[in-house]
Amino acid sequence: MLPVICKIGPFTIYSYGLMMAVSAIVCSILLSRDARVKGISLEVVYDFIFWMVLTGILGARIFYILLNFEFFRRNPSEIVMLQNGGLAWQGGLIVSTLIAFYFIKRKRLPTWMFLDLVAPYIALGQAIGRIGCFLNGCCYGKPVSWGIYFPVHQAHLHPTQLYSAVSLTVIFFILKAFQKYAKIPGQVLILYFVLASLERFIVEFFRADHKISFLGLSEFQVVSMGIFLVAILANFCLKAKRKSG
Repeated sequence: MLPVICKIGPFTIYSYGLMMAVSAIVCSILLSRDARVKGISLEVVYDFIFWMVLTGILGARIFYILLNFEFFRRNPSEIVMLQNGGLAWQGGLIVSTLIAFYFIKRKRLPTWMFLDLVAPYIALGQAIGRIGCFLNGCCYGKPVSWGIYFPVHQAHLHPTQLYSAVSLTVIFFILKAFQKYAKIPGQVLILYFVLASLERFIVEFFRADHKISFLGLSEFQVVSMGIFLVAILANFCLKAKRKSG
């Protein structure tokens, strides 16, 4: 593992933060290329990415803190220690989605077309971010004899970070391909919610950094089930609206 990339004087470059920055830069470049084809300015794209990253991290951190409230109550200084990991995808997704709708309405963009354009890069950004988790040693898996040795945990573990990184990369390519065939605006975004929540639900069975809270499932699996069901319902609503219109 490589939690710290290097130190330059008083500054420390953490792998977790670096991969988050790489994720934002790569997705910004690729999304701006696609947006240009649709006649959307680069300024709008970069503003959108900035607010999505900021609110996504904030929402993910707040949700993680709430799920681990006792730990942070005893260790309040850890609240700002993002280099140690501790972001809950579902919290970031909920907050950034709400802000995304507000941003799109304020900029008077075609809502569903723009969100369909963005959806694949949400998955790609998560995939790159998971590499940061792997280097940092957070979001770790359960012990397994053939697993990767994590010095910080002094054990061979399921490389669940890499499971997610690979799965999310596959989801990215599926969504990019689906963009060409989707007939109803909004379906690409909905497919992202379906696949991403399913991915997280499955990977959670191999992770060891969570609490089992409900019928043998973790909090994250319960939330993922909720997101999955809402996405399926939203798809039915889109189809019904198209038929009635």
